[in-house]
Amino acid sequence: MNSIPMPLEAEVQRKSGASATTRILARPELIILLVAAGLLYMWGLSKNGMANEYYAATVRAMSSSWHNFIYGSFDMNGVMTVDKPPLAFWVQSLSVRIFGYSSWSILVPQALMGVATVGLTYNIVGRRFGRWPAFTAGAVLALTPMTVAISRHNNPDAMLILLSVAAVWFVVRGLEDGRTRWIIAAGAAVGAAFTTKMGAGLLVLPALFVAYLWAAPIPRKRAFGQLLIGGGVFIAVAAAWPVLMALTPAASRPWISGTTDNSIWSLITQYNGLGRLNGQMGGPGGGMGGGGGGVFGGSTGITRLFNSALGPQVSWLLGLALVGGGAIAFFSRLRPSNANTGWIIAIGGSFATIALAFSFASGIFHPYYSSQLAPFTAMLVGGGIGALTSKDAGEVSEATRRYWLAGGLVAGLISTLWVLQNASDDNLSAWQAPLALIVLGAAAAIVFGGMEPRIRDAALIAAVIALLVAPAIWSVQTLGHATSGTFPAGGSASASAGSGMGGPGGAGRGAGARGNFGGPPPGGGTGGGGGMFGGGGNTQLTAAIAYSNSHGGGTIGVESQMTASSSIAGSGAQVAGVGGFSGRESTVSISWLADAVADGRLTYFVTGGNIGGMGNDGRAGSTAAMDAVAKVCTAVTLDTATDTTANSSTTASGFYDCTGKAAELKALAA
Repeated sequence: MNSIPMPLEAEVQRKSGASATTRILARPELIILLVAAGLLYMWGLSKNGMANEYYAATVRAMSSSWHNFIYGSFDMNGVMTVDKPPLAFWVQSLSVRIFGYSSWSILVPQALMGVATVGLTYNIVGRRFGRWPAFTAGAVLALTPMTVAISRHNNPDAMLILLSVAAVWFVVRGLEDGRTRWIIAAGAAVGAAFTTKMGAGLLVLPALFVAYLWAAPIPRKRAFGQLLIGGGVFIAVAAAWPVLMALTPAASRPWISGTTDNSIWSLITQYNGLGRLNGQMGGPGGGMGGGGGGVFGGSTGITRLFNSALGPQVSWLLGLALVGGGAIAFFSRLRPSNANTGWIIAIGGSFATIALAFSFASGIFHPYYSSQLAPFTAMLVGGGIGALTSKDAGEVSEATRRYWLAGGLVAGLISTLWVLQNASDDNLSAWQAPLALIVLGAAAAIVFGGMEPRIRDAALIAAVIALLVAPAIWSVQTLGHATSGTFPAGGSASASAGSGMGGPGGAGRGAGARGNFGGPPPGGGTGGGGGMFGGGGNTQLTAAIAYSNSHGGGTIGVESQMTASSSIAGSGAQVAGVGGFSGRESTVSISWLADAVADGRLTYFVTGGNIGGMGNDGRAGSTAAMDAVAKVCTAVTLDTATDTTANSSTTASGFYDCTGKAAELKALAA
């Protein structure tokens, strides 16, 4: 390992005028790392299709008009927004506008974000601890199964993670020279992260504030002033889109999905804010009848990160990360004068905030959220190894570092074995004994080898490689099947199906789960109605779309956006889900519904589906709106001559034409 660490000497290179390209070429390990990450994230990418059809539908709608683009419309006619802020979908929509609507144009930007995050992780560790600890950190991140899955998917988390890590990178740069520009950039990055996934984008903010205020290389009063400036930039960036939504008259923009009052502030503070942590209707603590599980990542508690849903995705080297981070904090004594203090507060504090939030979040929590923890785990692994093998450890004795390093490897072994037990992966069960033998042997060699560099480095390399075998296998297995559907996860097709929905015994995930979410079942076909987030049923909706097209067009309102997503993503059909994602999140007013009918945003409705088939969780969703439609609008019988299993033509009810019924709906609202 060449007597790790080997410093990046960033300041020397900057002053010498070396170009970025020259610096990268001087580090072949970085090139290998980025190329490997690119292959993992883009190999066979098209097999993922449109990945999450809900977001693919959003991107198709947003790329169809600038009005839809600006306001984050889920549907083609600007009836409802998507339930997230639009920044990640702006990037995908611009790609679609440039390259056309396809799997590659949607997913390649996501993969490139993943590669960029690996590069930033390398640099954050390398700036303090050297090249090989930096390479280790990058490799740990690149080979985290959930990182692979999320980088091959169109969920907004790839951008959230990139922006969170970028904010940390800016603060680390600021800790080196105390320049205001880095704090301004960090504020902008956190603001952009908020515009990507709202509350989740703020999780790094406390640690970055404390790190810079405590350890900036300038007087504390001046550092506080810089933080105020950075905070102002953060507020300006984070508030720009919400203020636009708040100032735009409700009749001139889509209804804000995920709310019952059409308020962007409700979306921020409730559905995408504190409700995720404190419990909300539809989450484990909000009407789901029990302590969580299923799609919500299992029961809350300190061991949640090791359960069958989250453990195999992100927690393999968590033990080594904890010991490594603890070593940096212990050795630095958190003294402001120690160069490692600000680094460990920023990275370790972000890790702790995210880990605690995810462990105890009692609202809606899906296992793929844990991807935000992965880069900070990787940084603590790489940084810990760098600190424990550095010749510049100050007053820390070799013996102390030797025991910390051996203890870190043993802790990494424990977390890996814990994950392997919960992963129930028969292909890796035989690996547990060799893994234990290699890591324990390496730890013994480090303890009794007198910290002689060649012995230590050989033992350390062997142990780290051994610890990375299992997550690497899971990461590579992710490439063998479609990482699609609502809940992406890494591993084999069967393993990711279980972890994506909360562990073994959960509902299916990925391509095989689409039939449960309003999209076509595996192998094509129109599917049936209902399902987990069902609505009017695809056969009925297909007939309704045909009827609308043959009668001059018009947008069809259905109960859930998931019911509408397949038709929008597949053909750009004029369909809108008026009840939000599952049909329960948005409660539109009858008055608003009447206005939407009056101005032509909605014309037809398909009712009678099984709204959000996750049980009676107390949310009304689209129920009142659809009841009003059934009372006032004209019923139309559809010919659904697509029932090939019965080889006969059938008819379906629950389809309504609301043309000319706006006044009656308005009267009903009164």
